[in-house]
Amino acid sequence: MAGTPLTTGGEVGYLRIATEEAYAPAEMLDLYRELLDEPDIDPGFASLMGFYLRSDAERPAAVRRKLADLGEERLADMDAAGVDHAILALTAPGTQVFDPARARDVARLANERIAEACRAHPDRFSGLAAVGFEDAPSAVAELERGVKELGLKGLVCNSHIRGHYLDEERFYPILEAAEALDVPIYLHPQTPPRDMIRPMLEAGLDGAIFGFGVETGMHLLRMIVRGVFDRFPGLRVVVGHLGEALPFWLYRLDYMHAAQQRAARYQGNPRLELTVSEYLRRNVWVTTSGMAWAPAIMFCREVLGPDRVMYAMDYPYEYVPDEVRAQDALPLPLPELRRFYETNAIEVFRLDLTGTAEAADG
Repeated sequence: MAGTPLTTGGEVGYLRIATEEAYAPAEMLDLYRELLDEPDIDPGFASLMGFYLRSDAERPAAVRRKLADLGEERLADMDAAGVDHAILALTAPGTQVFDPARARDVARLANERIAEACRAHPDRFSGLAAVGFEDAPSAVAELERGVKELGLKGLVCNSHIRGHYLDEERFYPILEAAEALDVPIYLHPQTPPRDMIRPMLEAGLDGAIFGFGVETGMHLLRMIVRGVFDRFPGLRVVVGHLGEALPFWLYRLDYMHAAQQRAARYQGNPRLELTVSEYLRRNVWVTTSGMAWAPAIMFCREVLGPDRVMYAMDYPYEYVPDEVRAQDALPLPLPELRRFYETNAIEVFRLDLTGTAEAADG
């Protein structure tokens, strides 16, 4: 399989739609550099962006160059990996390290740049909107502008918002807007907040190796157990890295949460209408970003359902064309490979790719 040419256009029987592909305006990266010079900088931000923006090693240098590109290099990399279409979203930590005014301005800039790239290459790109979460009215207005005027297909939330989470009532207007607009929220990781990061940072576990998944998985669980999906039953959430390990904990999550509810142990938590696993199967979709491992992919398809698992590359942080070959070789018949690579993404993000090789001649 290694070395087999990867092609776009659907001749393999499906389009490969990559659903977690990062972008960063150069202006935002410059603002990040300014933040890195501040005296009381968030330790997670310093660890993550200090590495990617200041290291001269080959990988971070390539990542920061590719992040800001929405043209020739990105398209060439997609072609070389056989990726037909990429869903672009503002990279972590996105707007979520800025004060509300600057967060709003950065979100508008990023949304306009992504929308411009989508207009220039409608067969290759779709995009998600960014917002400044701490000013909810402004965030709702920008999400509505992004979807209705710019044609963006959802909302990216780079996990915690300066230590706060989407289950807090202050963010309900944003969740309500996403539900009303019928667009998904992509819950993307960032490094854990100050209150969580110390033991991970000491051992070099704060980033993608472990800390991302721990923090983002907890964020999604908070949304579930605090009743977000009872309040907003039509809300759709997409989470990468095969669900940040939550699918592997379904039995224990259901068992222990039911025990907590019977004992009324945590008075601040509501009594839920469904089990934890039922919310994951009803309101959540997972992608394979950074997790091109057949046993884990097949397990998630089994326990969540084949309509809940989608392909993603995690470009440019993880750009390994051989991972595409590995997922092409999943032990699935052609209709299920097409569901995995193409139709799930089209349905979740409401994509219109009818002109792209007639959506793999479907």
